[in-house]
Amino acid sequence: MQLIDFFSCQKMIAESQKLGSIPPSEQIYKSTMNLAWPSALERILVSLVSAMDTMMVGVLGASAIAAVGITQQPTFILLAIIFSLNVGVTAIVARRCGEEDFASANRTLRQSIIIVGLLSIILATIGFLFAKPILTWMGAEADVLHDAILYFRTIVIGMVFNALSLNINAAQRGAGNTKIAMTTNVIANLVNLIFNFLLIGGNFGFPSLGVLGAGVATVLGNIVAFVIATYGILHSKTELQLKFNESWKLDLVTIKGIFKISNSAMVEQLCMRIGFLVYTKMITNLGTVAFATHQICMNILNMTFSLGDGMAMAASSLVGRNLGAKRADLSIIYGKTAQRIGLIFSTLLVLIYVFLREPLVSLFTDDAMIVNLASQIMLIVAVVSPLQISQVIISGSLRGAGDTKFVARTSFISILMIRPIITFILCYWLGFGLIGAWLALLLDQTLRLILNIVRFSSGKWIHVKI
Repeated sequence: MQLIDFFSCQKMIAESQKLGSIPPSEQIYKSTMNLAWPSALERILVSLVSAMDTMMVGVLGASAIAAVGITQQPTFILLAIIFSLNVGVTAIVARRCGEEDFASANRTLRQSIIIVGLLSIILATIGFLFAKPILTWMGAEADVLHDAILYFRTIVIGMVFNALSLNINAAQRGAGNTKIAMTTNVIANLVNLIFNFLLIGGNFGFPSLGVLGAGVATVLGNIVAFVIATYGILHSKTELQLKFNESWKLDLVTIKGIFKISNSAMVEQLCMRIGFLVYTKMITNLGTVAFATHQICMNILNMTFSLGDGMAMAASSLVGRNLGAKRADLSIIYGKTAQRIGLIFSTLLVLIYVFLREPLVSLFTDDAMIVNLASQIMLIVAVVSPLQISQVIISGSLRGAGDTKFVARTSFISILMIRPIITFILCYWLGFGLIGAWLALLLDQTLRLILNIVRFSSGKWIHVKI
């Protein structure tokens, strides 16, 4: 079932076995699942809450769905630098923990918190001040713009808390502490969900704030996530700990190391986010109904991404730590094992997306036009799912090894260039509309999967220095 078996790394494994015995297959799968299930469950639950956000806002109509949806890509653009720094933090902490250099791992955590804290304040300020021109450029129509600005300005207020909790959890995952990251996000998203219920429609005596209520709920969830993440790292029983009595002076050597890995991840994030933004803008030009339909299907597809992302986090940590322990053979094996597990789960998702597509879409809206169009798009979602899970897991393995430059080049080619160009051709020149945009997404995922498979199979990522 594993695609990368066609480009097997057996020769490299055989050459590395002199470093030590390879654990039994049962133990390898158990170790992978023990690390993966908290991350996967966490990401799935986060996606579920995001989907339920859309469902709850959906009662206000298609314009409300579009107002919330149109803010996603600008938000991710602002967070792109934070996401890229977190890639570097996870890779470096994983490598240092594998080397048992815990002092360096903790120093990396402290320095990253300083950088992320300062950057998130700057980014939040930019987002708040320039909300209207950003969303206008995105193509927000008159019936969407007011609510979109209100929602966007509200959620950027909580960006500092969100960025810091993401940063701490990235370090925790690098050290293999995936359960604390899961607990943080599960509780935070439950808070988000509860306040969505209370504030969107004004239940149990709370004010009815509509789209603004969804934004306030998101900020409250971000604050809770920050508090739990901070408490967890301050009271950690593992070697990765945050202590205020240790040096918090800027350490240029450590910061340089973080940026060395994160620079390529930053390029990747910017390519991804600009590509996604252009892609989304093309879809907004198709009209409110088309964009609302797209937003619903993206919420469902995010379930696939979340499963793959959870597995990728586990693969990233396992690959990084084993490379740090000089066990390249185990890094290869764990990367391939995570891929196999992901493909098994993706098969189940394909069946769900094909046979339950109309009931799934109907959870978000009862608009007949949206349900009909979304049911067609869901067939493409079903095809994309196994491809997306596979490419996300392999990308995670490469990032864990510090091979962020290759992943960045892949994103530049596929997301920033191929997807927007094909979307424009299919949507407008050939007149396929929203279906054309999703066919372009399918092509993008396929291309990235092929490129990542070839790279992983080459074994060049094993020799990347961190």
